[in-house]
Amino acid sequence: MESFRTEIENPIVQKDIIDLERKIALFRDGKIDDERFRSLRLARGVYGQRQEGVQMIRIKLPFGKVTSEQLLRITKVSDEYSTGRLHITTRQDIQIHYVSLDRTPQLWAELEKDDVTLREACGNTVRNITASETAGIDTEELFDVSPYAHAMFQFFLRNPVCQEMGRKFKISFSSSDKDTALSYLHDLGFIPRIENGERGFKVMLGGGLGSQPHHAELLSEFIPVNQIIPTTEGVLRIFDRYGERAKRLKARMKFLIKDIGRDEFLKLVDEEKKALSYQTVEIDTTAFDAEITAPLLEVPKVEIEDTPAFEAWKKSNVIAQKQAGYVAIGIKVLLGDFYTDKARALAELIKNYAANELRFTLRQDILIRHVKEENLPFFYQELAKLDFVALGYNTISDITACPGTDTCNLGIASSTGIAVELERVLETEYPQYSNNQEITIKISGCMNACGQHNMAEIGFQGMSINSGKLVAPALQVLLGGGNLGNGSGRFSDKVIKIPSRRGPDALRFILNDFEANGNGQSFLNYYDAKGEKYFYEFLKPLADLTNLTEADFVDWGNADNYVKAVGVGECAGVVIDLVATLLLEAKDKLTFAQEAFEEGKWSDAIYHAYAGFVNGAKALLLAENQKTNHQAGIIDLFDTVFVETNKIPLQSTLKALVFQIRENEPSQAFATKYIQEAIVFFKTLETFRAKDLQDEK
Repeated sequence: MESFRTEIENPIVQKDIIDLERKIALFRDGKIDDERFRSLRLARGVYGQRQEGVQMIRIKLPFGKVTSEQLLRITKVSDEYSTGRLHITTRQDIQIHYVSLDRTPQLWAELEKDDVTLREACGNTVRNITASETAGIDTEELFDVSPYAHAMFQFFLRNPVCQEMGRKFKISFSSSDKDTALSYLHDLGFIPRIENGERGFKVMLGGGLGSQPHHAELLSEFIPVNQIIPTTEGVLRIFDRYGERAKRLKARMKFLIKDIGRDEFLKLVDEEKKALSYQTVEIDTTAFDAEITAPLLEVPKVEIEDTPAFEAWKKSNVIAQKQAGYVAIGIKVLLGDFYTDKARALAELIKNYAANELRFTLRQDILIRHVKEENLPFFYQELAKLDFVALGYNTISDITACPGTDTCNLGIASSTGIAVELERVLETEYPQYSNNQEITIKISGCMNACGQHNMAEIGFQGMSINSGKLVAPALQVLLGGGNLGNGSGRFSDKVIKIPSRRGPDALRFILNDFEANGNGQSFLNYYDAKGEKYFYEFLKPLADLTNLTEADFVDWGNADNYVKAVGVGECAGVVIDLVATLLLEAKDKLTFAQEAFEEGKWSDAIYHAYAGFVNGAKALLLAENQKTNHQAGIIDLFDTVFVETNKIPLQSTLKALVFQIRENEPSQAFATKYIQEAIVFFKTLETFRAKDLQDEK
């Protein structure tokens, strides 16, 4: 391998990357099972594509914040290892595609030179923490939530409590009551509050989209800022321990809360308080409180030639900041895709003439911040050269779409192709909607809702329909979703399924009827007044399959007839249930525990030891063909199968042994005791397993 081994200054990062390199080699040699390797690489941002033999790389960018140096680093990596295309996700990440697995360690090392990580961008981890792109400049915000999102990211990156959960975990921070970061569909969503002069957050719990959307419940109307990290750690510990692990489709936290109830869930969180790493965590905001950086270069004076176009752009894409004299510029990015040549030019622009910062947005766009208002003509001129002045930032024509069948294993129908066509229809046929920010259109290529289709006013989900022996691409039309603000939202109704080629007509029918019969109401009030059946009836002619043409069997953006092909999804890692693998992993956890102990990280050491207990117990249960579906169940079942039958004699029950973790503060003394007990337990398991294998011969 190349010199990346010695170029990485941070020893923790260096160890991470070298470990990935080593695991890739073991996988190539057939020494790591494919499913277990998948779990490992996903937690390092390496994600399988629809196309065989190449990977999608997800670059984790907390709350979408990027400096010019980081953007240039990303462009360099994309040109060297990928295709030069950058894709902005709905979680404010950047994805690049068609990367060789063997080159991912070097790619990661290159990114880390400018403090950009892949760690925990995918897999059963805390995913990228999102925030309103206007955080810090929002005229309606109580305070900037950016430092709190950043502190949350830093605290849980590589944190042992959230490395191998049953499913992914999503966190958002909204800048104001408008809740533009959509707290109601996150596992934890934070909305800023001030009570008696103290900063804090309203916190929403247990939301999610996917095939079964669930509205988050209220956790608390006010949690002080120094409590948000301990509260999150408590929630993660309970989700890790009690979350479903056998049935992947039931493994998100929303299902756990549904099963045991909000009050019981929060009772378990409260019982975990003593074991937390810290009872309070003070968050330093000084890095975000500084004055806006002045431009490096003097901004040239520019004369605008097309004043009406410039004024239309200002009205559509320019946002006033709370800082007097400054504005932010929204760049509408079609499908969230742009290329490295434009990215490099953009990086130079913000470095030299703004404050060296932009943010990728939840709607797959770009927001340049801290531009002096008098410099707008210059920015308009420069952005026009990059074709970055398309109108409609954050409007109905700013359509969100996942990659769909372009690259995703789970894609059933094209989401990008139909998005392009719908934007064309809006631009050419409905100019009156050019500044409409009330209606959103979102598209997903399958039911998993990466394009957030089931929370939009107008949504489309990729499907397929059978017509005789042929299969045609289809869209389910969903209506009536939306963000209501302050932690409230609504999910869309599934109205009707139609051939994909008729998607544009569905949009025309809906908008035409809204104009004719909306009576000045908001779109959601109009939808509620008419009712789902009303829309089903007037869209019903589009669902007629007796008049399909050849074109209906060709999906948007494709030249060939549609073929339904769905692979194995990688939205979360799959845990491999092999006894030997789990025993090795348990041993690894004990090694990690000892390493953390030597670094004085008592809480981390204790949690690694806890994971060692659980993995070891699970290994032996699997050897007995005993089913397990969450960690607490593993502990109970081990006592039933092994301890109560005296197959494995312990000084106490495993439950009493393991759950000391929640009865003790994370001190050096307890860490010493707990790790030693975990080591003794593991040796007992090894002895039992060796005898068991001998007896089978």
